[in-house]
Amino acid sequence: MLRFLAIEHLAVIDRLEVEFDAGLNVLTGETGAGKSILVEAVGLLLGGRATSELVRTGEEAASVQAVFERSNGTEVLVRREVTAQGRSRAFIDGTLATAAALRALAGELVELHGQHEHQTLLDAESHLAVLDGYARLEGAAGAVADAWTALAAAREALETTRREQADREARRDLLTFQLGEIDRVAPKAGEDEDLQATRHVLASADRLERLCNESYEALYDRDDSLLAQLGGVWRRVADLAAVDARFQPYLDARDGIKAQLEDLAGFLRDYAEGLEASPARLQAVEERLAALERLKRKYGPSLDEVIARGATTRRELDSLGSAAARIETLGRAVEAARDRYLAAARALSEARRTAAVRFARSLESELAELAMERTRFEVRFNPEPLPEARWGRSGIDEAEFYVSPNPGEDLRPLARIVSGGELSRVMLAIKTLASADAPGKTLIFDEVDAGIGGRVADVVGRKLQRLGRSFQVLCITHLPQMAAHAAVHFHIRKDVRDGRTVTRVERLAAAARVDELARMLGGAAVSERVRETAREMLEGRQGESEERPKGESEGRKLAKAKPGRRAQ
Repeated sequence: MLRFLAIEHLAVIDRLEVEFDAGLNVLTGETGAGKSILVEAVGLLLGGRATSELVRTGEEAASVQAVFERSNGTEVLVRREVTAQGRSRAFIDGTLATAAALRALAGELVELHGQHEHQTLLDAESHLAVLDGYARLEGAAGAVADAWTALAAAREALETTRREQADREARRDLLTFQLGEIDRVAPKAGEDEDLQATRHVLASADRLERLCNESYEALYDRDDSLLAQLGGVWRRVADLAAVDARFQPYLDARDGIKAQLEDLAGFLRDYAEGLEASPARLQAVEERLAALERLKRKYGPSLDEVIARGATTRRELDSLGSAAARIETLGRAVEAARDRYLAAARALSEARRTAAVRFARSLESELAELAMERTRFEVRFNPEPLPEARWGRSGIDEAEFYVSPNPGEDLRPLARIVSGGELSRVMLAIKTLASADAPGKTLIFDEVDAGIGGRVADVVGRKLQRLGRSFQVLCITHLPQMAAHAAVHFHIRKDVRDGRTVTRVERLAAAARVDELARMLGGAAVSERVRETAREMLEGRQGESEERPKGESEGRKLAKAKPGRRAQ
């Protein structure tokens, strides 16, 4: 609820501070005194459009701030500033905020009737909740919301598992491809090094063959080969050893040297004969090396790492199981949750459509008491249940309030009512019958008394008083029959001081209330008889009121505010 409102340099208001109470608060005063400026100030706090015309002439900026009390007892401070250049800044609890943030907060704290801004009931999406509140279907609506939550959770679990399965299949495809690449090449440890050596040999095959043949011939194959000449050498060494024993060791090594040279000769011959110097063989080696290099670039960098990668990939492939069974189980869970949701939503839909007829007739009766006797009202639903893609927490219904205030006019959406007074009375009737709002919210009614008087005004005042038992109600009125029902009465008047117009607000005590009601009844000339009538009216209306609502702030002081303090 709105506890405290402070305004500076806004239109005709220089400085003003007001503390409001729970229950019904009325604001009265002459036309043009500035009552609507208070409503516009609250509208600014709720994210309304700010313009430079709102700033008082000669001032640099205007400001509006308020203390709201939430239903849980916590308070929130909202401030809006507008400069003479039209720039605007907003603060929530001292922190900069956007106009959108103010509008979001407004839905929780305030509902303004009499203008088309800030009215949650003008939003068709709120109409189902209003109907549910009237028909006491909150339990059924809660069951539908719970069923929707369960269905959404089951769907999310199924979609998550399907995504995981899709990811698993994609992973399986990737691993299969990678393992196929490795298996097709089938690398062996150290193979790349062996092939590089082979490639070097094959690239030099002609030279190697020539060197082997030349060496073999020089060593063994010619008449003057080295081995043939060594026979004469050893005979001479034998003769030397017969004379000097020191040559004997060399003679003893003769057989070993000969065997080594013969072995070398045989190797040279066999090596030359075994050389495969064909280009095809070299090409095959080059291609094999290229295949190994590709694997090393992708899965290496070494061939050993490629081989290890293949083994790891094979193990991961073996571990990738299928989620088909879980998907099937989750699919059955979704179908079961869907059936439960649909059953609850259909039952709620049937109850809503039945209650909508009663609600419409009751609302027409309420409006008849508010001097709107010929008003027609209807709750229009979607003709067919919503398609599954549009199901939600509120069920399978969409509903909107249609109204025709005047005979001969077609029923139109509630938001298209042109008259502010008619709209306020429709809102009042709806709030009286059903409310989906949390207790303690602030309801502001402007123009609710347009076009009514006498008995109807008394009925409106009684309804506002009754509404004040659950909500804080602020009502601007020109009718004493309505003002007399208030728990708190504020008088707004306009004075001229030092050549400037200023607006003042005074919280009226009992005697002052009688004077103000008498002025509203009799005009400028107030006789004692009129004053006595006002006193009887006040006593009678106050006697009708039940116990004042909890949360009333008599004597309670908020930031910079005092009850009864005059502001200018």
